[in-house]
Amino acid sequence: MMNLRVSACAAFAAGAVLLVTATGGGQATAQTHAASAAAKPAQPAAAAKPSKAQIAALFITWNAALTSGDPRKVADLYAPGAVLLPTASPKIRTNRAQIVDYFEHFLQKKPTGKKIRTIVKVLDADTAIDTGLYRFTLTGKDGKKQAVDARYTYLYEKRGGKWLIVNHHSSVLPPED
Repeated sequence: MMNLRVSACAAFAAGAVLLVTATGGGQATAQTHAASAAAKPAQPAAAAKPSKAQIAALFITWNAALTSGDPRKVADLYAPGAVLLPTASPKIRTNRAQIVDYFEHFLQKKPTGKKIRTIVKVLDADTAIDTGLYRFTLTGKDGKKQAVDARYTYLYEKRGGKWLIVNHHSSVLPPED
């Protein structure tokens, strides 16, 4: 219905331009052109894509949430309905309660993460993938620290102006052949 209205307005404006031009009304022509332009629907401005560095830096926020020790703070970085395939659990987590549950247990190991290698693909203004290798330092109940290398993939979406994790896969890096 909207397209029909816009088309009718455009046709009317075009007819008015022809009539004014044919009758020699130069000043009216400028006004009619302005009316014709106003009848066209406004095109939304294209949102700028984030830089690869901006996407890679989202890990800093996630790692800071880990070091806070608060599983809810970590879960806040995941979108509703996000999928988490975690490093230290065989269970796939698909909702906030399950993600919080995973981090309640994982954070007991006082993890700190550091990226070893990262590859970022910006798909559009609201979607990006960060994949690569990271190393976690975990603290055992006996206080001993252990390094664990893992592969990771984060799929991010910008929702409501905020970058959120919609899919996160992490798995222990297998030994070299």
